[in-house]
Amino acid sequence: MCGIAGSFGFGASTGDIVARMNDAQRHRGPDGEGTFTGGSIGLAHRRLSVIDHEGGAQPFYSEDRRYAMAYNGEVYNFTELREELTALGHTFTTASDTEVVLHSYMQWGTEAFDRFNGMFAIAIADTQTDTLVIARDHFGIKPVYYWFDEQSGRLLFGSEIKSILAAEQFTPQPNDRAVYRYLKFRVQDEGDETFFQDIRRVRSGEVVTITEGGLSAEKYTTLEEDLKELAKTPGTPYSEKVRDEYGERLRESIRMRLQADVSVGTSLSGGLDSSAVAAVIAEHLKQGGDDDVYDSVGSRQNTFSAVFPKSNNDEEAYVDSLLNRYDGQIAAHKIHPDASSFLTDLEDFVRTQEEPIISTGPYAQYVVMREATKHVTVLLDGQGADEMMAGYNPYYYVYWRQLKARKQFFALAKEMFRSRDIARKLLMAKMRLRNTTSMEPLLNSEFAERFRNEKVSSVSDNLKMRLIEDTFHNSLPSLLRYEDKNTMRFSLEGRVPFVDKELMRYLFTLSEDAILSDGWNKRILRESMDPVLPDMISKRRNKIGFTTPEQEWFVRIKNSLYAIFKSDSFASRPYFDAPTVIALFEDYIKHPKNHGTLLFWRILNVELWMRQFIDPANGVAEKKAEKVIEHKSPFVANPGKELDIRSSHDQKTYRRYPIQTGLVDRDTRIEDFTEQYLADFAQQAKPEDLPAGKDWYLFISEKIIAISQGRSYFTWEIKPSIGANVLSRFVTRTPAGIGLGSPFTMELAIREAGLPRIAGAALAGAVGKLVGRKGLFYDLAGANVRAIDGPTEYSAYPSNVSAKLPPKDPDAVARRLSAMVRGLDLPADVLAGFQGTVVMDANDLGRNVLGSDVSDTEAALGAMFADNPLGQGRQQTPLAIVIRQD
Repeated sequence: MCGIAGSFGFGASTGDIVARMNDAQRHRGPDGEGTFTGGSIGLAHRRLSVIDHEGGAQPFYSEDRRYAMAYNGEVYNFTELREELTALGHTFTTASDTEVVLHSYMQWGTEAFDRFNGMFAIAIADTQTDTLVIARDHFGIKPVYYWFDEQSGRLLFGSEIKSILAAEQFTPQPNDRAVYRYLKFRVQDEGDETFFQDIRRVRSGEVVTITEGGLSAEKYTTLEEDLKELAKTPGTPYSEKVRDEYGERLRESIRMRLQADVSVGTSLSGGLDSSAVAAVIAEHLKQGGDDDVYDSVGSRQNTFSAVFPKSNNDEEAYVDSLLNRYDGQIAAHKIHPDASSFLTDLEDFVRTQEEPIISTGPYAQYVVMREATKHVTVLLDGQGADEMMAGYNPYYYVYWRQLKARKQFFALAKEMFRSRDIARKLLMAKMRLRNTTSMEPLLNSEFAERFRNEKVSSVSDNLKMRLIEDTFHNSLPSLLRYEDKNTMRFSLEGRVPFVDKELMRYLFTLSEDAILSDGWNKRILRESMDPVLPDMISKRRNKIGFTTPEQEWFVRIKNSLYAIFKSDSFASRPYFDAPTVIALFEDYIKHPKNHGTLLFWRILNVELWMRQFIDPANGVAEKKAEKVIEHKSPFVANPGKELDIRSSHDQKTYRRYPIQTGLVDRDTRIEDFTEQYLADFAQQAKPEDLPAGKDWYLFISEKIIAISQGRSYFTWEIKPSIGANVLSRFVTRTPAGIGLGSPFTMELAIREAGLPRIAGAALAGAVGKLVGRKGLFYDLAGANVRAIDGPTEYSAYPSNVSAKLPPKDPDAVARRLSAMVRGLDLPADVLAGFQGTVVMDANDLGRNVLGSDVSDTEAALGAMFADNPLGQGRQQTPLAIVIRQD
């Protein structure tokens, strides 16, 4: 298992390009690396040694050096092919399948690829004809992507998109059509298009040839067409013999994938498919067979499971049922992903997947692979069985329609009755779907209009045809992408025994009742594996698989997700109607049971994908970061402000140094926080900046004090009362959104001063407006109510998504901070001029001194901040040193 990359047509720069590409996917092969350049072609290879540690180094060359090959994957029937090639006169110097792959191409050309049974992405350079050939296995288990410029004839390819981007030969742009189809229809991994404009994937069973004359792509196999022909025939009737034959073929497929010179383990979700793989191996160990191929497993099989105790989708009970049955043959590893780890890993997880995905489900696989790589190098998994044997409930609909179309009404009635529990689940799912919000209202109208003619369709009344469609085009390609990305991120080889062309060919020679019968899907798998599986697994009806408790997690991490939706970058995207998305997410926060998370995840995933892959290459990330918080010196004024002000109160000049800080939360100790930044200020200051011999003050924003005291609340934590909802309607919102014109802030006012006082103040305020007197409401409600702030869009998180009460006992806070200042290691003449601390509520509309320990009047202190020098933007400058200049 490895990573391949390469180029065509870059001349003298080829070596540097392929080196960068190879370095970008070093995680795919930590055991070795190599490059080749010749003619127009460059190849690069990263190696994860699995078979023949000594003899499989790549690029691999033919004896005459005409051919050079970079190969990723495993061809499981390489022993048989080597014997055939030896009979044809070929000689071999290694024990690796790599050499067999190259000699097969030398013997049969591109027809060789159809002879392989395995997973592979292969690039072969013919130095004699200056031709590059790239091929991908029959199912597309191993990925390979390419970028081709028709005008210049240049090409880049790689196992990962990251390696193509690392070549730095073009600026990546999003494929808007792919983004739309993903958002609207949940389509992904479709055809040869990717989410990147001009980057394509080699399709399953396809060979791409590049010469100076251009690029051509064609199928090397007729596997899909052969299966469709088999689907048109009635097939062999199901029987005990057929069942046993399938069981033996599955066992052989598993056995083939145990070939390795390194340790092999199994991914165990608790579902039927992965449990069948683990059980076959465990049963062999239990019986003590002498087959050498099982040596790679060891005396006990390592299994790896993601479990979510107390969550609705937890499968630990099923996992345990298998572990208990094979207690002496399995060494179990259980991993416990949670919302916190998901949030921590989110950036790397998005980068690992390279393109948006339908749900957070693959994260469970991601954490399993991270643990598995500590114990094994190869991991078997159960992917593919669902698509080949109707493992998902909607396949029942397809089968019922098929029976109806064929006028097999008795069989239809029988199947619907036997699967009435499935019918009920399908009906409930359909009703839930009707009640959920569609994606369309959340999209930018211009974006949606561009693609309004896009459609999706699937075979709806032919079971086998639908299975073929989903195996090669719809469902399985995405699962195989997750498998490859998650395993190779942690230098692990994933193998999928169900995704075997001979196993699938045999399955499709059988009648449909081998797949779905008497209300049971995967019939032949269930019955053939029944002897080695607990009934709890072989007869289970509910399918979960590698998923996460996404609904529970989103509720727990809603603050972080909300901040993303409220960000400048999200608002700037051409895909979304940001205010509508935010409003819907706010409703989700208040009523999570009324919403699903799949819609929000798709929107979030596109945003995070753009930040990860598109923004940096287009110079956007730096601009966004500067807009969020510009790193600045405290000796430079905030934008649009001045350091000095002439006080209207005493006609003296004051200099205000705005100090930039980090964010504050409920765990912040405000004295330590302030001391840290004052010490930094003193260290940066020049002698002329320090207030030696001058009067000076420390001003601190009341916001950060309130937050540190736990008096700031996310809007979804506040449940407005009837009184708050009614009274807030009569308050005019300020342009910045500050004040009590919101049910959230009005509710805080009622909590702070009581409903009678607030209602009375509101009445007085209404009368005051009639007679032309302003401010009566706040005069009667009190200073604490005046200081209540609502969420302000332009403020730093969390102020942009929260409402807050004024700080508790601000005078005491001021005294504590002043005591801290006087204890600092500052020059005596500087400390002598310190007048004290001021807790200030200032904005562009006015000033309000909430607390202080200085002798100056509130009017004098307010005049020092008449222009709000700290601003309300994301400069994050909640502290100021204020020095009297004359």
